[in-house]
Amino acid sequence: MRVVGALLLTLSAITPASSVFVIVPGVFQQAGSGAFLSMATAAILSLAVAYVYAELSSAYPIAGGEYCMVGRTLGPASGFAILGLTAIGNMLAPAVLSLGAADYLSVVIPDLNPVAVAISFIVLTTIMGMLHIRTNAWVTGVFLLLELLSLLVIAVLGFMHVHQPFESLVFHPVSLTNGSLRVTPIMMIGLSTAVSVFAYNGAGAAVYFSEEMHEAPRLVARTIIWAQLITVATELIPVTAVLMGAPDLKAFLSSASPFSAFVLATGGPTINAVISLSIALAIFNAVLATVLQNGRFFFSTGRDSTWHTAINNAFTRTHSRFNSPWVATLVSGGSAAIMCFVKLQYLLVLTGTGLVFTYIALCLGALWGRGNGSTSHAPYRMPLFPLVPLAGLAFLGFIIYTSCMDPDTGRLSLIVNVVVIAAAIAYYRFVLLRRGKWVLRGPDEHLPDAPTFVPD
Repeated sequence: MRVVGALLLTLSAITPASSVFVIVPGVFQQAGSGAFLSMATAAILSLAVAYVYAELSSAYPIAGGEYCMVGRTLGPASGFAILGLTAIGNMLAPAVLSLGAADYLSVVIPDLNPVAVAISFIVLTTIMGMLHIRTNAWVTGVFLLLELLSLLVIAVLGFMHVHQPFESLVFHPVSLTNGSLRVTPIMMIGLSTAVSVFAYNGAGAAVYFSEEMHEAPRLVARTIIWAQLITVATELIPVTAVLMGAPDLKAFLSSASPFSAFVLATGGPTINAVISLSIALAIFNAVLATVLQNGRFFFSTGRDSTWHTAINNAFTRTHSRFNSPWVATLVSGGSAAIMCFVKLQYLLVLTGTGLVFTYIALCLGALWGRGNGSTSHAPYRMPLFPLVPLAGLAFLGFIIYTSCMDPDTGRLSLIVNVVVIAAAIAYYRFVLLRRGKWVLRGPDEHLPDAPTFVPD
């Protein structure tokens, strides 16, 4: 693949429409109309992190993604801590996306079971994920076009029916508390930013497909930057339009499916049905791209001899015809299906905070990489260094602080993710180091029994 194919897969992994329709309602629940400030803050952070991703992936275009980049800049122990967080996040992400599909399919087929629909999506996408990467790139591209069109319709409807001025979103955000609209506390806006970060997350997915790209060190950075810019525009604009155009903000924020309620109120039942079906397809597309990405992550962990020898050999097994890591893809889909039985609200919070820790490690990796020379060979160098990673760390520190101040979900999420990091480091210390040095391998540094994953 070149930039276009990788960009289609990356944007499908980000899935702007699924993020808006499935993840952003969680931001509305926490911050109300303060969701605009939350999404705007997360947008700035996501662009800073995208530049960090671009430089690190240009230096290390390896299918393992974040743990490979952190491991080569901060050291293997830090890399394995991020591997633990990423493994958990990879199991959660497809479940988060697919659990929202039933709400939109119910416009045509009512009374669907959300878990059954989610598992069906994951099973189908896992089967498709074992096909050739180029086939999946074009499939996801077609679905991506449909979801971007649905977001355009949402934005047009919102800006055509303005009921809340833009200034009110910035200076007077309100949220629904005990049935009444009240001023949104700054802490709730900060806490919801952790979920907003997850909504924008995914541009770094390009690195997971980099071993199947031509001229990856040069082109993967360009793919990441373009993907993040498109994502911010296609998510922040329709969210702003809907908050400004909601006829009844109280009813909008209290709705279980606020976007469907908005489209029904402003566009009518026919447009609502079309948009709902488009979103269901977008969710399917997102799950497909995420399963593809996660399969390559597990492939890389096997190549790095992370697990028992039998598991490593299974993860690095590739299909004789499609050259896809089919066993790793099956594991990706199977683990995501199990996560569908966890409540969506817990999945959202846990995933968002895990990303915050990962982003912190990447920003530190970019700073350390420049300092120790481990990224000096990268064709791409981010602008405004070191301001970009330092600004990213400042934003991330604010999110951590607001999460600590929330005793219900934020603090619990932090504790759970710290436990995951501690467990990963313990596995590294007492399992991997007892075998000898844990060696991080690229596509040209594999074991005889762990074949390199290469495209046709």
